[in-house]
Amino acid sequence: MTDLPPASAETRRNRFDRMEWAGAFGDLGTLIPFLIAYITLAGMDPLGVLFVFAIALIFVGAWYRTPFPVQPMKAIGAAVVSQGVAVTPATIAGAGLVTGAIWLLLGATGLIERVTRLVSRPVVAGIILGLGAGFMLKGIEMMASHWLIASIALLLTLLMLGNRRLPAMLLLLLFGVVCGVLLNPEHLQRLSAFSVQFRLPELVLQSVGWSDLLTGGLFLALPQLPLTLGNAILAIRQENNRLFPDRPVSEWRVALSTGLMNLFGAPLGGVPMCHGAGGMAGHVAFGARTGGAPIILGGLLLVAALFFSNSVLLLLQLLPESILGVVLFITGAQLAIGCGGLGESRGDRFITLATAAFAIWHVGIAFLVGIGAAWMQRRGWLRI
Repeated sequence: MTDLPPASAETRRNRFDRMEWAGAFGDLGTLIPFLIAYITLAGMDPLGVLFVFAIALIFVGAWYRTPFPVQPMKAIGAAVVSQGVAVTPATIAGAGLVTGAIWLLLGATGLIERVTRLVSRPVVAGIILGLGAGFMLKGIEMMASHWLIASIALLLTLLMLGNRRLPAMLLLLLFGVVCGVLLNPEHLQRLSAFSVQFRLPELVLQSVGWSDLLTGGLFLALPQLPLTLGNAILAIRQENNRLFPDRPVSEWRVALSTGLMNLFGAPLGGVPMCHGAGGMAGHVAFGARTGGAPIILGGLLLVAALFFSNSVLLLLQLLPESILGVVLFITGAQLAIGCGGLGESRGDRFITLATAAFAIWHVGIAFLVGIGAAWMQRRGWLRI
């Protein structure tokens, strides 16, 4: 991605022109797969999920005045799909509360700068690689339900990746709906139930117990911390300040907004959220230059949440399991590719691979294994 031209006083204000509208959809490739996973696999209420994302997008667009993204936390989202831990909406809410409190504390106290030095890069790379592989394996398992449809969909998606005029994700979902109707014609009758109904989100705190906070914090929020540090704190700060030096952000400010989003969203049935350099790249690549893009996307999601949330799951159920498997496979591949390599030394490569192997099985244990192996390496006890 090339550098942007110098900013003027006009570009420092949020705009809502056609380029901001085009750029608003640049991060759907990350948003849609995780929304599908949370709603269909974890049983989350679409109203809470969409409403919280909408408010968060509007908030960051107005606060940062750049195409600042709001994304599902990838490690937690991947764990929802690929891990053996029983993940419920209450557990996810617990993870959101724990991670929100952590980042609010780190951002408000300025401790974020010290924390960034505690987690070694091989551990982060291993978690990303293992979670991506777990996502891909789960996708292959789901694709096996109808290999012909899955093969066509996977080939079509791979050929269309990077196409700006016809996004691969939208084409894949359209193909999936057509296949779903052809495989199950009765779905057309179910579409008659599509309706417009106004609803407001409800508090879910009464269903969150101490066990949900413990499970969500230990097995979901804790393994997400190094990924958030690397991609959603350090990388997004660097990318924003490189592209928009007239609107700089700091690490503590990004940590603060991450904490506020999650502490606001978890009680309303939202999923754990963060920022990400890849999301900003997507918005900018399609023309966004101000906070108008996330505000536009947030406004559309807000309308969908308040008036069409009862029909979201109905529409998603049109997708065959094999199509959802392709979505998970591609998302896992993109996540694994972002691990950034296995490391320079044999010890680093071992830590990365060992962490990845455990992450395919259980991400919480993988985090502990990686931290322990890195500590042994620093003490000179690890000889590979």
